[in-house]
Amino acid sequence: MKPRHLAMGAALLVAAGLAVFGDKRPESDVAEPVARAPQAPPAQQARVVAVAAPTARAAAQGEPTILALEERARLIGDDGEAIGARGQVFGTQDWNPPPPPAPKAQPPQAPQPAPAPSAPPLPFAYMGKAVGDGAWEVFLTRGEQTYIVRTKTVIDGTYRVDAIAPPVMTLTYLPLNQVQQLNIGVLD
Repeated sequence: MKPRHLAMGAALLVAAGLAVFGDKRPESDVAEPVARAPQAPPAQQARVVAVAAPTARAAAQGEPTILALEERARLIGDDGEAIGARGQVFGTQDWNPPPPPAPKAQPPQAPQPAPAPSAPPLPFAYMGKAVGDGAWEVFLTRGEQTYIVRTKTVIDGTYRVDAIAPPVMTLTYLPLNQVQQLNIGVLD
């Protein structure tokens, strides 16, 4: 055993001996209640003002001075809750940055002209290409329909194939006469 174990065991034996053999007689002296002066209602207590004012002699000697009492309602509010910086007992802390200032009212602007119409995205999906009779043929699909197109082919009256030069195929959207390109891959 270590010496500290022996010291703790001895302390335990002494504590047990005091508990068993200690003085267990009840105290004969009875504590009497303390007589206090009657208190004034809270409204009258707030009006009490200290008489002594700090003097230069008292301040020089380091004696404490008695300051004037302040009204309870001013210190902690009428409802009895202490008032913090924001009027709350336990004020909240907001760590979010303040919102940006509201934009200043701007004079109404003239309406912007409508954008020029443009061709829709190409509705075709590329499937493959081949060279037949010295000219390129490209295989396209739209939905479940398959098209085999060559240069100068018109598809459904809306698209015309202008050129097939891998890696792109150039088409013209006929209603607006706008040129679009479709990637068809490099030469195989």
